[in-house]
Amino acid sequence: MAIQRGNIAPTPATLRIDLEVSAMSEEMFKAEKLYQATMTIAKSMLAKNLITEEEYSIIDTKMLEKYRPVFGSLLAQTSLTL
Repeated sequence: MAIQRGNIAPTPATLRIDLEVSAMSEEMFKAEKLYQATMTIAKSMLAKNLITEEEYSIIDTKMLEKYRPVFGSLLAQTSLTL
């Protein structure tokens, strides 16, 4: 019996999605860095019990409003606890 080689799937194994990708401007990149740096400090303070989860949430909300980060808004939805 011969071994069949190649793709036998009725559709391609990878899905092609045509997404319009735009470059991040220098201003957007700066805002992203500032947001991430600020939140790294806030997370450190939370881990050391210097601030509460409520205070952390307030900081996050204010920094999202201030910097309007592209990726930060996605990461802000991530829970800090498991």
